[in-house]
Amino acid sequence: MSRNGKELNNTASTTIKKVRSSNLELFRIISMLLIIAHHYVVNSGLSSIGGPLYDDNLSVKSIIMFLFGAWGKTGINCFMMITGYFMCTSQITAKKYAKLLFEVFFYKIVIYLIFLCTGLETFSFTSLVDNLLIIRNIKHNFTGCFLVFYLFIPFLNILIKNINEKQHIRLLALLGFTYIFLGTMPKFSVTMNYVSWFMVLYFIASYIRLYPKEIFSKKVFWGAATIISMLLSVVSVIGCAWISIKTGTNRTYMFVTDSNTVLAVITGVSAFMFFRNLKVPYSKFINTLGASTFGVLLIHGNENVRYWLWYDLLNNTGVYKESYVFIHAVLSVIGIFTVCTIIDVLRIRFIESPTMKCWDKHYDSIKQWYERTENKIFKKLNVK
Repeated sequence: MSRNGKELNNTASTTIKKVRSSNLELFRIISMLLIIAHHYVVNSGLSSIGGPLYDDNLSVKSIIMFLFGAWGKTGINCFMMITGYFMCTSQITAKKYAKLLFEVFFYKIVIYLIFLCTGLETFSFTSLVDNLLIIRNIKHNFTGCFLVFYLFIPFLNILIKNINEKQHIRLLALLGFTYIFLGTMPKFSVTMNYVSWFMVLYFIASYIRLYPKEIFSKKVFWGAATIISMLLSVVSVIGCAWISIKTGTNRTYMFVTDSNTVLAVITGVSAFMFFRNLKVPYSKFINTLGASTFGVLLIHGNENVRYWLWYDLLNNTGVYKESYVFIHAVLSVIGIFTVCTIIDVLRIRFIESPTMKCWDKHYDSIKQWYERTENKIFKKLNVK
């Protein structure tokens, strides 16, 4: 595609930014539900070696629960594909990033204080520092990696706007071989962190956005691709669960356990393409829920909340023995999503909105201070 074609896409993106696409917001909601379901199984001890699912010797119940929690990494891929699709033709503003930082910091501090006041957390200098540090682990911690990755977007956009389509394809081929092929093969090892993996997904999503093809618009094709890749994932989970039980290893989610494994990638991309072409009428309700999905992740995935939620409150491993375990699992996921969404909607209305008004009021002075400081540093470093 020519540069003119890219310019047309940039113009089109202005319209898209004004009104969130309800089809992709619905996809964002489904992705978050998959992530919560994954946490229900993986973070509760259900799928640990020696846990109830392995002790059940691959019964129908255990297979269903294994599959119930199999889509978390796929959900992360879906979530990031949406980000890449929109942000590759957009710009990051200081206000947008400030809102993101404030949301992360707000939930970390408020949740920590709640746990302290209720006696669920014991105060220590270490725990205080851990909760004050927004970015601590640049490996598998989604939130910290997402905050760092977000700062790379302006530079990634410069790159993708200054390479042609052939170069973009070559880049995708190289990244695919390095991260996906080698990352899936049992005898190879790829040390991966989410920051670099998010960049790979960003390049995939940006190619779809910048270089439209006829195949990209075939909803039936992508729907079929999603179903087939999901079925292959199901077969891989059941097969690897059987091997794990026989060998005493934990390889059940081998082909979907990391976001860069082949089935997690193919399923995520196919599902994204399907929902991209899905005609969903504009819905303020869907868009409101979609806007709070990151808040849902921050609340239920919080380190303080995690153990209390799955072990103490919901008691997943204890409930597994009961006949109503499947009802418990589904209602838990829906309930967590609903409660967390309500909390985040209230936060946006009563906390974020007034805070951002204050930001707007003082932004010029903040910007001037930042520019003066940066210029002084560059001057001392003799950077022009």
